[in-house]
Amino acid sequence: MRQWIGLWLLAVNAAGFLLMGSDKRRAILRAQRVPERVFLLLSVLGGAAGVLAGMVSFRHKTKHGKFALGVPAILLAQILLGFWLLARG
Repeated sequence: MRQWIGLWLLAVNAAGFLLMGSDKRRAILRAQRVPERVFLLLSVLGGAAGVLAGMVSFRHKTKHGKFALGVPAILLAQILLGFWLLARG
């Protein structure tokens, strides 16, 4: 079970990171953008670290409050949940 969770987290974080880079490029080219709700959904589904890494790496959406505050808050909640689940055994 833990292996599947690890694969899921790897996939959703990679998707969040790559989509953030893609959206930054689309913003520069003035092309159709990735909806913000997609990034927030990926964050909630376990990809907050990837989305945050993409925000920092690509300097994208860092001034939007729901991203600058929301994504780190989601990540912190996920880290705390992970520690809690590990402590339970």
